Amino acid sequence: MLVLLMRYSRIAKSEKIYNASTAVFMAEVVKILTCLYMLYYQRQRHWLKTIFQPKEMIKIFIPSGLYALQNNLLYIALSNLEAATFQVTYQLKILSTAVFSIALLGKSMNVTQWISLFLLMMGVTCVQFDNTSAVGNQQGPVDDQQRPMIGLLSVIISCVSSGFAGCYFEKLLKSSNNTSMWIRNIQLAICSGFFSFMGIILFDYESIAKEGFFQGYNSLTWFVIINQALGGLLVALVVKYADNILKGFATSISIILSGFISFFLLDFVPSSLFILGTFIVIISTILYAY
Repeated sequence: MLVLLMRYSRIAKSEKIYNASTAVFMAEVVKILTCLYMLYYQRQRHWLKTIFQPKEMIKIFIPSGLYALQNNLLYIALSNLEAATFQVTYQLKILSTAVFSIALLGKSMNVTQWISLFLLMMGVTCVQFDNTSAVGNQQGPVDDQQRPMIGLLSVIISCVSSGFAGCYFEKLLKSSNNTSMWIRNIQLAICSGFFSFMGIILFDYESIAKEGFFQGYNSLTWFVIINQALGGLLVALVVKYADNILKGFATSISIILSGFISFFLLDFVPSSLFILGTFIVIISTILYAY
């Protein structure tokens, strides 16, 4: 849902498109408010003192900066790639997550899993090659504004940052049994919000000073922000009670759903090469589980 709505919100015809940096910042605000409500609901005490522990905040500083970078790159990628193409290409994060799981968490991989990662690379290559060729042959004002190579580069950087930050945060969550997951997410959101605010100042200050912080916002924008915030908390639950690689397996379903919905709602017509690449990615994801 997030990928499709974010894509639609970036290509929808309107007088003014919202600034992605402000949307990323507001998503962190929604996360903080949600986690504070959960602490209140669970009647946890002394949570304020626990949140602002200097040593714990320093630990969370690295993944928070990477998550802020990743969230901004998602908007750039979805402004330049079809939702279905992005969804398949974004599965490269399974490769980066596997590498960082070995390096940071001490996990091991068997031959079948390495073969599945090789198939993943093949599938993503098919999809991206098809996307680049298709855009090169298309005409029209909307297509001219899309730059597939910028989108691809954004996805690759996002995958690397996601893999490292996810494994680092998983290690942090599972090694701190005395700290509530909601407190960890507040710490993460505070630091990510700081980085996001710096991004606003650096890249969109003039635009915001002229037209306001919430320029281009509508109900769809707020739905994307809330979806992104709650989705981030859902990922934290999966990471705490399962792991990052298992989280990647669930994306097989989302790839299929994104493709079908993009076909019916976003005028996306998959080619035979795209279907082949998507099939290979799904097979590689399932194979990795065994």
